[in-house]
This record gives sequence, structure tokens and C-alpha cells, in this order.
Amino acid sequence: MSTRIAFLKGHGTENDFVIVPDPENAVDLPPAAVAALCDRRAGLGGDGLLHVVRSAAHPEARDMAAEAEWFMDYRNGDGSVAEMCGNGVRVFARYLQRAGHATEGDLAVATRGGVKRVHIAKGAGSAAGDITVGMGRALLPEGDVEVGVGERSWPARNVNMGNPHAVAFVADLDHAGDLYTPPSHAPAGAYPDGVNVEFVVDRGPGHVAMRVHERGSGETRSCGTGACAVAVAAARRDGADPAVTGAPATYTVDVPGGTLVITERPDGEIEMTGPAVIVAEGEFDSAWLEGVRA
Repeated sequence: MSTRIAFLKGHGTENDFVIVPDPENAVDLPPAAVAALCDRRAGLGGDGLLHVVRSAAHPEARDMAAEAEWFMDYRNGDGSVAEMCGNGVRVFARYLQRAGHATEGDLAVATRGGVKRVHIAKGAGSAAGDITVGMGRALLPEGDVEVGVGERSWPARNVNMGNPHAVAFVADLDHAGDLYTPPSHAPAGAYPDGVNVEFVVDRGPGHVAMRVHERGSGETRSCGTGACAVAVAAARRDGADPAVTGAPATYTVDVPGGTLVITERPDGEIEMTGPAVIVAEGEFDSAWLEGVRA
């Protein structure tokens, strides 16, 4: 017998997600089902899926349950599992607020990249306040990295935000091509599990713009961890290291879907601030998913 499964749609700077509330981890979501739900023509459509589960009910999050009641079981649009999604955390928090599981103020969210600290600013309705996420510290692996599109190639900065990024500064964002196909990268061993690639241009002091190819999703309208990686790479390029100077470094990062503000503090913690919007909710028939799994 089929059942009705609730879903919502939301986005953070137009990085959009299917949201499946499932507190007790009872909905089976194998990769094929996730990919079908995220399909923009035959499914609901999204860059990824936010599976909303109580931490205590998920084997990957039980050890975080004492710190964070809710676990963001995040999947890429192709169904693959990802460690973290910065825009996804903001949309996840907005859903918890909408569902009455969280209020304005501070919130902890469990992710595969650890527990993330979130602050929901005051606001209501269409004027809902921005959401700030503590994104953790960036790791800057040693070694030269290069990325390429077609005949062009650029040196890139290797930045890990709990997931891997290669940040390339370019003269024109059009040089990134259509970003449907993953940009090449070298050396091959630098990113054994694939990489998110950001192409960046300067807009002014402390102000950059970017395009991104997200592994497993293609080009997206925004990438929160990517914006953080870009801000860190820009700061180091500009000679700013808050751990050395003792002063925070803040960059405004324009993405195709809007604007994010990224601050790296002297203790290394990176904060990302931006909007998050729930745009729709409904139900789909579990029989449809059974057909996908078959």
C-alpha cells in the first residue's frame, strides 16, 4: 500500500533543495530515489536533497545527538552523499524554524562535517532574517593544483571546508564555460573523491564574484562552502591571515543567485551569512519511489 510522503522546496541564494522531513529515519532514500526527486523534469527538482532526521535516529549522527537534536543527511543531486552544504544548512535551519523545531537565535545542526552552529536573525514572513552558519575552519593542503576548461588552465588554491574545493582566479567568469562537465584538475591524486571548482573575479576591495561546478550537481546558482573557500583563498592572495593579523577578514561574495557575506575570524572560525527561503510544500506518493527503486 502506498503512502504520502511530505516534502518542501527551499533555496539559499538560489541553491535549491528538496526537503524530506523524516524525524525517525523511516524513509528509504537510496541514490536512485534521491536523483529522481532532484530531477528537474521528471521529479521535484533541486541541486540536492535535505533529509531531516533526528540525530539519535541516524547511525551516522548518534554520537552528535547530545549537541544537536537534528541531523542534516545531505545528498547531492545525483544521489551521492556529501559531507556538508553551507547553503543547505541555512535552508535546513529555516525549515526547522518553520516547523516549530527552532526559534530565532542560536541552533546546533549535526552534519557529516561535524556540528554546525547556526544563528537565525529576527524577522518574519517575507522579511525573515538572514541566517549565519559557523562553517568551521578551512584547511589549506600543501601542493600545487591546477584546473582547466577546454584549452584554458589556471593555478588553483586547494581549500578544504569539510569538503574539497579548488579556487581559481580568472579574468572573466565566462572562461569557466558552461560548467555542465566537471573542469579538469591536476594532479589526479589531489582530489580522490572529486572536487568542487570555483572560478573567481574581483569586483572591488573585499568583494569578489564566483561561479561554481559542484561535484555531483554541475553548475549551481550558489555554493556556501565554495563561497567560504573563495573568501579564504582571496584573503591569502591579498596577504590577509586573521590568525596572524588578529583582525577578521570579511569578503562579500556574489554568486549567480545572490550575495553571501563570509568572515574569517582570528581563531580560524568562518561564518557565512545569507538568506534562506522555503517556497513550497506538498506530498508525493511512495509508490513513485518504489517504481524508481525497482
